[in-house]
This record gives sequence, structure tokens and C-alpha cells, in this order.
Amino acid sequence: MAEQEKQFAIQKIYTKDISFETPNSPQIFVDTWNPSVEFNLATNVQQLDENLAEVAIKLTITVKSGELVAYLVEVTQAGIFVLSGFSEQELGGMVGSFCPNILFPYAREVVSDLVAKGGFPQFILAPVNFDALYAQHAQAQQEQVGNAPSSEAIN
Repeated sequence: MAEQEKQFAIQKIYTKDISFETPNSPQIFVDTWNPSVEFNLATNVQQLDENLAEVAIKLTITVKSGELVAYLVEVTQAGIFVLSGFSEQELGGMVGSFCPNILFPYAREVVSDLVAKGGFPQFILAPVNFDALYAQHAQAQQEQVGNAPSSEAIN
């Protein structure tokens, strides 16, 4: 049986969810600006059909000035991708690293625009190494499988 030709294509890239909050405005604008940043990132994959998947990255950024929350940004950037002819292992890398790498610059732009429109200093997210994150996730999965109890019954 001949190996199926690998195909990858971007069908659509879109902002799936967006939220921007400034719970302590206008006071936050007159206080001394002393920012601290908390950044969280999650990915999600939804198989739409045999060769079509939605990959989404969700960014949550909380910026505080002192003890007060200056702003909270949540962005889910998604894409629909054609993925066919890849082995299961290759597919994992595609949806866990390659596709998020494509989506991240779009999410970074949305975050930057929201923060600027909210009246705050420019905020540019640092690059994310999705290859390393995926490798860590794959290793954790491997260790979890290795530490799973045996399915054999003990008599």
C-alpha cells in the first residue's frame, strides 16, 4: 500500500473569543505605573472531520500595578487546518506545535491592539517556543503511560 501524500493547508484563521477588562479604571491611570504580568497559555484541538481540525490557542494575560489589576486580556485565536497523510505522531506535532506557531502572531497582534486601545503602554508578547512545550507535553504523557498500573489482575 502506497503512503498517502501529506497535505497541509490553512482553511481559516479567526479570533474565536476576546475579552478586555480594566476593573480599576480610571484610578489605575493616575496611580504610579508599576506593572507585573501573569501569562497563561492553553491549546485545544477539535477534530472536525477526517482531514480537518480546529486548533485554538487561548492566552490569558493579567497585568497588575502594585496590588491592583490594571487589565485582564483573554484571547482565543483559532484556525481550521487541512491535515492529511500524517502519521499519528506527526499529526500530534502538527496540531501541538506547528499550527499554534502559525496562530500565535495573530493572537499577539490582537492583545497588543486591545491593550493600546485600553489606554495602556504598548504590550508585546514574547515569542513562545511551541516545539519545546509540545515536547514537554509529549514526555509527560509518556511518563504518565509508563507509570500507569498494569491491567493484569493480581491473584
